[in-house]
Amino acid sequence: MKAIIPVAGLGTRLLPATKAIPKEMLPIVDKPLIQYIVHELAQAGIKEIVLVTHASKNAIENHFDTQFELEATLEKRTKRLLLDDIKKITPPDVKIMHIRQGRALGLGHAICMAHPIVGDEDFVVVLPDMLIDEASVASGDANLKAMIKLFENTGHSQVMVDAVPQHQVSSFGVVALENKANVIEPGMHAKITRLIEKPSLDVAPSRLAIMGRYVLSKALWPYLAEQKPGAQGEIQFTDALEAYLKNQGNIDAYALSGYMYDCGNKLGLAQANFAYAMRHPEIGDALKDFMRNQMLHAQTA
Repeated sequence: MKAIIPVAGLGTRLLPATKAIPKEMLPIVDKPLIQYIVHELAQAGIKEIVLVTHASKNAIENHFDTQFELEATLEKRTKRLLLDDIKKITPPDVKIMHIRQGRALGLGHAICMAHPIVGDEDFVVVLPDMLIDEASVASGDANLKAMIKLFENTGHSQVMVDAVPQHQVSSFGVVALENKANVIEPGMHAKITRLIEKPSLDVAPSRLAIMGRYVLSKALWPYLAEQKPGAQGEIQFTDALEAYLKNQGNIDAYALSGYMYDCGNKLGLAQANFAYAMRHPEIGDALKDFMRNQMLHAQTA
């Protein structure tokens, strides 16, 4: 099964930082966001990844390419720990491919661009600005790995969800469950009866938002190809999922296990950096000392 990562977006929520730097290349401490996403896919057993990119995103392609001059310099200077870090950027046995989305016509269109590479096969989609905190997940078999196993066992497409505060509902695709209470425990799954893209509060069927992880049947491809522009004049991926659900499909909601940061906005990116920095072996203790001193200063000010 191949995975698609759409990285052609302009990152407008993070301007001006993303004017010249792809949002996917913004660092979480010492690694760019996209590297965490690629490693998550590798840990779930995905070996082929398609990046749907844009002319302004060459830095992403370069990051996963081999840079012989840098590696030779690190080797010569016996900086072997750094050299190991560089060589681990792309996980072993993982192939990364690229295709460009010439026009920004929405997430549904971006995913369609990958169809010639993926072929008429089942596929995974991961949104690169939604980062699952690896330390918050109790088991390595949860989340994407569990979704793939559920898909293989049931034949039902899988969509990751999590409850969000009411004021955030209109920023996400939202689902309704067969269970009318729309309640689902972390790591569990339930049948979806409806999907709506960015609904207003008065029409939202629940607070269960789609969290950027999908394991999907090849039967979805025709619905993506036929999808017309929807909300914001874009070809919405959620609308294609809804059409598939109404006509033939079974789609299950899988409840996120752990905590996820929306790194497509400033607060989520800052939270992810803070959480990962606090655990970092080189700077974690110094950062904790700094925060304690800041709190003491604030109390005495």
